[in-house]
Amino acid sequence: MAQDKIPTGRVRRTARIGRVAASQAVRQAGTKAANVARSDEGASKALEKRQIETAQQIVTALGTMKGAAMKLGQVMSFLDVGLVPEEYREEFQRKLGELRDAAPKVRFEDMQKVIEEELEEPVSEVFSEFDTEPIAAASIGQVYRATLHDGRDVAVKVQYPGVAGAVRADMQNLGLILRLMKRVAPGIDVGAIADEVRKRINEELDYELEAQNQRALSRIYRGHPFIVVPPVVTRLSRERVLVTEFVEGTGFEEHKGLPQADRDRIGEVIFRFYMGCLYRHRQFSGDPHPGNYKLLADGRLAFLDFGLFKRMDAPEVELELACQRAVVEDDREQLHRLLAEAGFLPHPDRVDQDILMEYVRDSIWWYTIDEEVHLSPEIATEVMIEASDPRSSHFRQMRHQDMRPEHLFGRRMEMLTLAVLGQLRATANWHRIAREWMYDDEPVTELGREEAAFYARAAA
Repeated sequence: MAQDKIPTGRVRRTARIGRVAASQAVRQAGTKAANVARSDEGASKALEKRQIETAQQIVTALGTMKGAAMKLGQVMSFLDVGLVPEEYREEFQRKLGELRDAAPKVRFEDMQKVIEEELEEPVSEVFSEFDTEPIAAASIGQVYRATLHDGRDVAVKVQYPGVAGAVRADMQNLGLILRLMKRVAPGIDVGAIADEVRKRINEELDYELEAQNQRALSRIYRGHPFIVVPPVVTRLSRERVLVTEFVEGTGFEEHKGLPQADRDRIGEVIFRFYMGCLYRHRQFSGDPHPGNYKLLADGRLAFLDFGLFKRMDAPEVELELACQRAVVEDDREQLHRLLAEAGFLPHPDRVDQDILMEYVRDSIWWYTIDEEVHLSPEIATEVMIEASDPRSSHFRQMRHQDMRPEHLFGRRMEMLTLAVLGQLRATANWHRIAREWMYDDEPVTELGREEAAFYARAAA
């Protein structure tokens, strides 16, 4: 099998992206010109076809890069924001799913050098067995299965050699990459995404920091009835190598075909883990994509990959909860006051209280309305459009609002969690679950009661 090299020079990487972007610009312009002579239906079909062709080229361009561009591609793989026509969505998801589940491989001899440089010992001395075929590809590395001399099975995440330079080049080229993505999703807030990636991507390069994040959550969830965060093997974890205990389980594609009750249970666990981490523990993984969890044989869900991670101060978390309560209680004056005082409304007098309430409610209605909600990709699409797209009914008012940097990461996590739940088509009264941290209510689901008992034991 031919092995791919990571293009690290900015000129080479810019050329690769630029060729795709330029060709799409020409094609799209040509399509628009030809549309003058077409019927409305014909014009729409032509643009739809161009969208999916662009999506396919994004897969090709980003999938060979393995740096920050790869991360952007992974995000897109499960958040299509609805701008891909329905009849092309399955194909779009399949193509971009290639970024989520696999990446071009670097030969093991090169990865072995990274392991031995970091651990300062031969692989054969550190591990009793080491499978040289990767079991997964992360955005900036590959994961291998191995066995320690004490018999423990472990997952060994190894950073691609040279990926740090590739990521730095990606940061310089971020504008080009995002413009390419914008051809498929023209409503994407490229400025916010660029700022988020620039702030967090360097943290993801440091596996020692990721190990610290994972250890923190592993301690919190030790003994939890349905959530597992695999322990870190600290003595073998370095800046470019992370070793954790191995977990065996099924993945997202299998779960989408499970009976509704099983998907509902998985969905509730995912919701409790990502949203509950933020509102209970003020720290959370920012990467809730489908490749980052496994369903174990005993029914627990194991959560993986804590490179993109955020910790928040208590006042910032309480602000979010207070805003959610204001929406639930339809307290428009309170919501306006909270957001104005926090700096979300630079010119509060320009933002109508009623319109602000409608805008915020449309973004979080699915867990602030007290009824059972059957989530779907279409609902995730609608929420994303209302939250950030020029086609939103609130777009004129959104110009007078600002997203505070401290809260951007949490909103991203929330949207991506919704995207995963939508693809699972999970059903629940999400509000009744969220009330556990929103109002400190008693749980109303079986999983909630199990979790409450766990936290009671931990506090005792």
